[in-house]
Amino acid sequence: MKNVSLMLFCSVIVISCNKESSQNTIVLNYPETKKVDTVGVYFDTKINDPYRWLEDDMSEETAAWVKAQNEVTFGYLDQIPFRKQIKERLEKVWNYERISAPFKEGDFTYFFKNNGLQNQSVLYRKDADGKEEVFLDPNTFSEDGTTSLSALEFSKDGFIVAYSTSDAGSDWNKIHVIDAFTKEKLEEPILDVKFSGIGWLKNEGFYYSSYDKPKGSELSAKTDQHKLYYHKLGTPQSEDKVVFGLNEKRRYVGAGVTEDGNYLVITAANSTSGNELYIKDLKAPNSKIITVVNNFESDNYVLDNEGSKLFIVTNLNAPNKKLVTVDFNNPSPENWVDFIPETENVLSPSTGAGFIFANYMKDAVSVVNQYDYTGKQIRNIQLPGVGSAGGFGGKKTDADLYFSFTNYVTPNTIYAFNPTTGASKEYQKPKVEFKPEDYESKQVFYTSKDGTKVPMIITHKKGIKLDGKNPTMLYGYGGFNVSLTPSFSTANIIWLENGGVYAVPNLRGGGEYGKKWHDAGTQLKKQNVFDDFIAAAEYLISEKYTSSDYLALRGGSNGGLLVGAVMTQRPDLMKVALPAVGVLDMLRYHTFTAGAGWAYDYGTANDSKEMFDYLKGYSPVHNVKKGTSYPATLVTTGDHDDRVVPAHSFKFAAELQEKHEGTNPVLIRIDVNAGHGAGKPISKTIEEQADIFAFTLFNMGVKKLK
Repeated sequence: MKNVSLMLFCSVIVISCNKESSQNTIVLNYPETKKVDTVGVYFDTKINDPYRWLEDDMSEETAAWVKAQNEVTFGYLDQIPFRKQIKERLEKVWNYERISAPFKEGDFTYFFKNNGLQNQSVLYRKDADGKEEVFLDPNTFSEDGTTSLSALEFSKDGFIVAYSTSDAGSDWNKIHVIDAFTKEKLEEPILDVKFSGIGWLKNEGFYYSSYDKPKGSELSAKTDQHKLYYHKLGTPQSEDKVVFGLNEKRRYVGAGVTEDGNYLVITAANSTSGNELYIKDLKAPNSKIITVVNNFESDNYVLDNEGSKLFIVTNLNAPNKKLVTVDFNNPSPENWVDFIPETENVLSPSTGAGFIFANYMKDAVSVVNQYDYTGKQIRNIQLPGVGSAGGFGGKKTDADLYFSFTNYVTPNTIYAFNPTTGASKEYQKPKVEFKPEDYESKQVFYTSKDGTKVPMIITHKKGIKLDGKNPTMLYGYGGFNVSLTPSFSTANIIWLENGGVYAVPNLRGGGEYGKKWHDAGTQLKKQNVFDDFIAAAEYLISEKYTSSDYLALRGGSNGGLLVGAVMTQRPDLMKVALPAVGVLDMLRYHTFTAGAGWAYDYGTANDSKEMFDYLKGYSPVHNVKKGTSYPATLVTTGDHDDRVVPAHSFKFAAELQEKHEGTNPVLIRIDVNAGHGAGKPISKTIEEQADIFAFTLFNMGVKKLK
């Protein structure tokens, strides 16, 4: 490949701070992005791919392009007069102590704590006398706080702990093993681990999952065959045995050991929906792996067991999920017996203290029922309000359990729960500089293009005027069976206190109403998701919450695709578009890392001519039209994102900068030493959020904050 010349366009774009005034203008000179003659062929159709060279994350040319784009973007952001004010306000509101629910391992009680602005939360522990000490401090893992703790698992006796770390947000992890008493390292780390849990076999060793290290770029090369390994403590990683996945080619393999240590449970899948289920008797060392479910037509996992009685969560013939029981010796589906039958609401159960907790979503908010192991319902648990409850998990021997509760105006609060009496009390309430009583959050139902009713929760200050001039952030996802339930965001404080409206619709493609709702937003029905999002925006405009001049669309990952598709279909609908770490090249997404596993939701361009045409019809990279005026756009991504590779965002930004016509800025912000989002340091999070809010408000014509 020839050297790329990152020359600047001669044309100058002048951005005005609002419509009435040309003051505070910002001059933009976009880097010129080289175009090449690369062509893809799909069913005899040729597709030009002029920016494919940006897919090479190991090239100096790509690195130069990233540097040049960041110089332009940060040069623009530096000139927004209230950007620094937003960052300082975010630092202030974020600076509060956050403590997790405690959990017992061996002779100690452990909990996570962040004193406010620590980049990573610290793991503490208390002994029987209440003496507290730091057990693991991820802030010491790297100088800049970009190495995070991604998994933690104690051996059954609590004497040994294995934990995994991620560098710069990468999905590739290392597993470390230490003595839980002395905190001394017991052996060299297990390297190149990806998409893995840690399942202990007594205190002798553990199970983990990974791929063979790919040739070429570890951040973008395809990873297709996941394997389950067993690591015996004290032996080198080279001697780890493949337990599953050597002869069975599966993209995702996971495993765990039941609480009693008697069974190894294995899930295997080729996509993000539908999995095989296997089980092995660990009491008999030479036992074979037994097949429970031998196809990918349903989602299944083992919740718990009592002796040989297995409790399995499934959506087989139950789109909203149910809990069934079966004996280990005859575990196939024809022998399953309903324990908690399917209802009209989606089930997500947990176990602790000898009980089962059925957490349901009813119109995206939580309802929790408690059962014993005979199937008797003990009580409906009284929650603190309308919102999202999580937790209710623990060991069978735990006397007390904990749960969290939050909604859009209630910071995440931990409650101690007595499973015998059903009583609960506040355990840890964060002291956030925010007054929930000054805000309101309500659920509405609007009608999408095809007549489907879609729920949406709208949050704002009490007493706002419905005059169409409120800055409004419409956030969506709509995919992969993911449910957007009410939750508090520290970052959104700055938006709400400045008169902003925050709206979250539960789009099809998500899991809020079970498998049918999910499937209604997949493959050849993906346009339903975009139509739901467009209809949400139109509802907010028609009800005078906002107007197109004050509306921002935001989403990340699959939500980045959502924003990219809607802004290219309806560029007139919004003033600002914020696609983050998005899947934006729908013709090639499946060729990177584990992207082929997303085909259940998307289909691929290789499946059929019909699927290729459909994907091409909405793929953001392929639907940027020359001469169109697009909204003010800030594409965000991370240079170490190996989930949705940054090339998606690179190519989309290049297309926008080439073809966009108008005065709105179209920029890309590329975070260095950052991945898809997990484990991102607080400092980086605050900087990114400040830039996003500053960019959004500035382009809505805001001159100063309230």
